[in-house]
Amino acid sequence: MRAFATLGFIAMLALSQSTASFAQVAAAPTPAPAPARGVGQGENGDWAWLARYRDANQPLLASADAKRVVFMGDSITQGWAAQPFIKDNAHFVGRGISGQTTPQMLLRFRSDVVALKPAVVHIMGGTNDVALNTGPETPEEIEGYVAGMVEIAKANGIRVVIASIPPAADFPWHPGLAPGPKISALNAWLKEYAAKQHVVYADYWPAIATPEGAMKPEYSKDGVHPNADGYAAMAPIAEAAIAKAMRR
Repeated sequence: MRAFATLGFIAMLALSQSTASFAQVAAAPTPAPAPARGVGQGENGDWAWLARYRDANQPLLASADAKRVVFMGDSITQGWAAQPFIKDNAHFVGRGISGQTTPQMLLRFRSDVVALKPAVVHIMGGTNDVALNTGPETPEEIEGYVAGMVEIAKANGIRVVIASIPPAADFPWHPGLAPGPKISALNAWLKEYAAKQHVVYADYWPAIATPEGAMKPEYSKDGVHPNADGYAAMAPIAEAAIAKAMRR
């Protein structure tokens, strides 16, 4: 009888431990989902997406090119890199990242531009700042981020082309902001700043903008990003601006 009682006690103890284990598993917190990647950002908190072109930059770090031109920008520049004007030119390097604002561009400017030792950098940014992609910014703050890139470039002997912010009547991902007047005002500042800094200003508006400040419909599907024809219309302006910068 004592043996049966002992066995019963052991069985009850095992059952209670098993029940406790199941309770602990059930009560264990569910692992938090991986944080969503923010706009224009990489993984693991890489806010400026410094890792985006890290591997692609490696062969360029080891090879000098006196005619190298780096195109720094957002999705418009990223899309341009896939077009013949940049893709088929061995001296041209596309370093655009979709969704990025000028503060993000400024943070990666040394690794994606200065380290590559280009002769010229073509800076096009501001669309996503106006679209509030990384939060509200004042015009003065946007201007300061662009000025920061220009100052770093000049300090490192890199000639500069400042591009106009392309036209847009609205942003499909953030509608209702009425960006036209703000873009126009920023472009006026960019043009004036380029003159004061003795750098080249590339004005794409005459080629791709409507009189109302929208992008010509034949040059874009969404009113923000140029299509192949839009990029083709921009190419001669970029080419002339880069040639002018090279002579300085």
